[in-house]
Amino acid sequence: MKHIIVRLLVVFVIGATCGVRAEAQQTGKVFRIGFLDSSTASGMAGLLEAFRQELSKLGWIEGKNIAFEYRFAEQKPERLPELAADLVRLKVDLIVVTAGPPALAAKGATTTIPIVMANAADPVGEGLVTNLARPGGNVTGLSGLAVELNTKRLEILKDAVPKLARVGLLRLPEARISQELQLKELRAAAPALKLKLEEIETQPDPKGLESAFQTAKQKQVGAVMTTTTRPFFAERKRIVELAGKHRLPAIYFQKEFVDEGGLMSYGADNVDQYRRAAVYVDKILKGSKPADLPVQQPTKFEFVINLKAAKQIGLTIPVRVLERANQVIK
Repeated sequence: MKHIIVRLLVVFVIGATCGVRAEAQQTGKVFRIGFLDSSTASGMAGLLEAFRQELSKLGWIEGKNIAFEYRFAEQKPERLPELAADLVRLKVDLIVVTAGPPALAAKGATTTIPIVMANAADPVGEGLVTNLARPGGNVTGLSGLAVELNTKRLEILKDAVPKLARVGLLRLPEARISQELQLKELRAAAPALKLKLEEIETQPDPKGLESAFQTAKQKQVGAVMTTTTRPFFAERKRIVELAGKHRLPAIYFQKEFVDEGGLMSYGADNVDQYRRAAVYVDKILKGSKPADLPVQQPTKFEFVINLKAAKQIGLTIPVRVLERANQVIK
């Protein structure tokens, strides 16, 4: 019996091209992947599982040929630069980021280590890439179309809630580029829909959110929504509970809010986004350069309505709106 032992060597060249070029695969090589997010480990658990499962399908097995370094800012975005710098000091082979703020922190920490975005609001507007087709630097990945989809969510609220005139918009107090882009779009869209937008600043913590919903009631809003940010996603269970408690119809930016009992959601299929991010990680570890990989936009969208939640707050959603939903929970 002939035994053929094939030895493949990996040569990583990370230079001005900002790429990782795998010339061959070295036996026993374990690639280190940094993961940077502004929220919490528990809040990201489901999406991280989808990401790891997709990597596994592509042959990347944790503990065998890939290892993760997780960094969560725990709802303190000011910590992101420090956490990004920590990953760079560890000399990880690639950094996965969840959205715009961690992407900006990672980009500020390195111009050579590849960065893959899973769901950035507006990569060009946030200054992360030159353009979507040719990112041009060490950052690529997926856009979540948060700016454009917020307007669609406002339209759905108008159609779903009879005689809606005033909408409470929960926003973070600090000036984030992605949030400012969203606010600009929503402020223009509201008058066109004959809606008054009541912006309510809130910290993404129990005390802040409780106060925000009390303010919403005081302002006599007929429905609420939030800007698309990771901190609100991490606090989705609490936000859904408060909306129910105050009997306020709400539309959310991801299906996971409805999974927690929320009324409606419209947005990109986030699980699909993280699976596609895993495909980009695979490509880069095998030699592709981030600069040559176009930033992709969502291809799957979900409009989910929870009739149980509607019944609890005494809302009857028009049939024409129900007919547009991908999923109606009864």
